[in-house]
Amino acid sequence: MSIRGVPIRVALLDDHRVVTRSLRAYFDLFGDLDVVGACATGEELLANLAEWRPRVAVVDLLLPGGIDGIETTRRIRAQRTDTQVVALTASTDEPRLLAVLRAGAAGYIRKDAEPETLLAAVRAVAAGKRYIDPTVSGLLAQTALPREELSPREVEVLRQVAFGRSNKEAADALGVSEETVKSHVSRVLAKLGAENRAQAIVQGLRRGVLSMDEI
Repeated sequence: MSIRGVPIRVALLDDHRVVTRSLRAYFDLFGDLDVVGACATGEELLANLAEWRPRVAVVDLLLPGGIDGIETTRRIRAQRTDTQVVALTASTDEPRLLAVLRAGAAGYIRKDAEPETLLAAVRAVAAGKRYIDPTVSGLLAQTALPREELSPREVEVLRQVAFGRSNKEAADALGVSEETVKSHVSRVLAKLGAENRAQAIVQGLRRGVLSMDEI
């Protein structure tokens, strides 16, 4: 799924060369993807960001020495807001998931996922969507804690949040005022025990309020 007929430019970051080589070989099988660079450190990726101009950066979270994948993600998003990040991780702990989402990642994939899952994530985030590994959202759902139920309107607002829409955009979509949306968002955060929108999305997945198609 190229963007307007132009292949999706992809940059790869992993400290294991065998991983980046394997990913490059796999992505090269698809005409809608163009791997523009591969590197082993966050500093190297950031130094080449302006030249490579990736639409998607696939970033390993655990990098030895230097800056880790979460900080790399934060700096990528600060330098190039049109570059989306898919985080690769060998673990599924919730704090790391929340941290990288807060840093600006649009995708989160386990390293032991099927290659097709990573491919789907790259294509999804290139199209402006979020993509969290279904096995991760499934594990989160298994550990969901009971909390106060969301009203139907609050669920609608949470879905607008998951789509990445601002309060104004959500208000326009729902036909209500921006202040009404702000009020609903505050109640959603309180009911879900979330500190911000990224945490609310994760809690929505955990409780089954959101599906993967809605993020």
